[in-house]
Amino acid sequence: MAMGRVVCTGFLMCACVAWAYSQEPAPAPTPAPSPAAAPAPAPPLANPSQTIALTVPKGTPLQVGLDQEVRVQKVGQPVHGRVVQPVYAFDRLVVPVGTEVTGQITKIEDISGKKRTLAILNADFTPARKIEVEFNELALADGKHIPLRTVVTPGSGQVIQLVSAGENEKKKTVKDAASEKMKEAKQEAKRAWQDARKQVKEPGKMHRLGRHAVAQLPVHPQYIDAGTLYFAELQEPLDFGSEPLTREAAATIGTPPPSGSLVHALLVTPLNSATTQKGAEVEAVLTRPLFDGDHLILPQGSRLKGSVVQVQAARHLHRNGLLRIVFHELVPPDGIEQKVDASLEGVESSKADHVKLDSEGGARAISPKTRYLSTGVSIALAAASSRVDSDDADGGVAGTTKDRVAGGATGFKFVGVALGVFVHSQPLGMAMGAYGASMRVYTNFVARGRDVVFPKDTAMEIGFGGRTAPPPKPAEGSPTR
Repeated sequence: MAMGRVVCTGFLMCACVAWAYSQEPAPAPTPAPSPAAAPAPAPPLANPSQTIALTVPKGTPLQVGLDQEVRVQKVGQPVHGRVVQPVYAFDRLVVPVGTEVTGQITKIEDISGKKRTLAILNADFTPARKIEVEFNELALADGKHIPLRTVVTPGSGQVIQLVSAGENEKKKTVKDAASEKMKEAKQEAKRAWQDARKQVKEPGKMHRLGRHAVAQLPVHPQYIDAGTLYFAELQEPLDFGSEPLTREAAATIGTPPPSGSLVHALLVTPLNSATTQKGAEVEAVLTRPLFDGDHLILPQGSRLKGSVVQVQAARHLHRNGLLRIVFHELVPPDGIEQKVDASLEGVESSKADHVKLDSEGGARAISPKTRYLSTGVSIALAAASSRVDSDDADGGVAGTTKDRVAGGATGFKFVGVALGVFVHSQPLGMAMGAYGASMRVYTNFVARGRDVVFPKDTAMEIGFGGRTAPPPKPAEGSPTR
C-alpha cells in the first residue's frame, strides 16, 4: 500500500513538471534573411573629392622670348630667354611668365648655291643662314631647375606682335553687355601681353639702325635679336604633382561659356591662305583655364573645333591674302561636345607678316605704307643717276660722282656705291639705278602679294558669342542620313 502511494506521488510530480514546461511560450522562430531586409549601404560622403594630375603633357609648346642678343658663331653656343606666356596644368599656374629658360644653338644650315648667287648679286657675301635652337632647362623662381627636352616648331624664331580685331562700329544692339565684356577682356589680354614683353627687352631704334647699317656691308655678322620668339614643344611631360577636385568644382566644368568670354588658345592646325581650302577643319587647344567668377568653366586642355569659312590666296599686282575662321564645337577634357559660336579676336603674328584683323575676326595681310616712300626714293635716285653735269671733270659725259653713287646705291647697295665712286661711267650708273628702281616697283606693286600664314602653335584669343542649340538626336528606329 505504501509502495503504491510512492509510485503515485512520483507520477504526479512528473506530470506537474511537464505541465509547467508546457506553459512557457515557445521561442519565436528566426526568419530567413530577406533581400529587402538587408542593411542599406552607407551613403556616400557629402563632398567627395578626386585627384587631378597637374601634368603638362608632351607636345605642349613653351613660348620663349630671347632676353639677350646673340651673335651667331657656332653650334653649341648658349642662348637665354624667358617664358612670355604662362603655362597651366588643368586650372593651376605651374610655369609663370618670366621664368628663365636656357638652351643652345643646335644647327647652322648651309647656304644653297642659288641663294648665295642671288645674295652676291645683291652685294651680300654673307647671307643669313637658318639657325636652329633648343631649350633644355627651366629655372623656377623658387630655385628649382627642371630639365627639358624640346623641339622648336617651324615658323617660330621671329619678333612677334599681338594683333587684335578692330572694334565693331555698328550701332548699339542688345549684345552691348557681351560686347563690353569682350572689350574689357581684350584690353586685359593686351596689358598682359605688354607686361610679358617687358621680360624680353627688344632693341631700341638706334640699335636697330646700327644693325641695319652693318647688314648693308658685303660681309657682316649674323645676329638673333633680343625679343625673338620661339615655340619649344615638350618632348617629355612635366609633372607638378596633383590637386584635389571637389564635386562642387567639377559640377561647373563643361557648362556653356558666358557670352563675351575670351579664351587663350594655340592653333593645332596650320593655316595658309595660299594652300588652305574653304571648309577645311581647324582645331585649337586652350592654354589657360576659363573662370566665371570663382567657378571653373573650362580647364586648360579643352579643345575648340571649327572651319575655314573664307579664304583668298595672294595674287599678282600686290593683292594680299585673306583668311577667316570660326569655331563651332567645344570639347572639354573627358567632356561632352557642345555647340558654340566663337571667332578669332586676337592673334600673335610676326611683325614682318603685316597681318590685320577686321571687326569680325577675318585675317588679312596688308602692305606697309613705307612701300610708297621707298619706291619714290629709288625712282628719285635712279633719275639722279641719269643727269649730265657739264661741270664734271669728265666733260659733262659721265655725270657727277654723287649721281653715279646714287644709282649704284639704288641697285647694288655697297658694291654699287663703290662702282659709282671709282668707275666714271654714266651708263653704268644709269643701269644700276634703273635696275634698283624697277625691282622696287615690281616688288611693291606688281609682284604677288602676301599670304596669311598661321603656323602650328600660333597663339590666339578666341571670343564666344551666343551659344547655339545642338541638333536634336534622331528617335530610336528612325532612319539617319
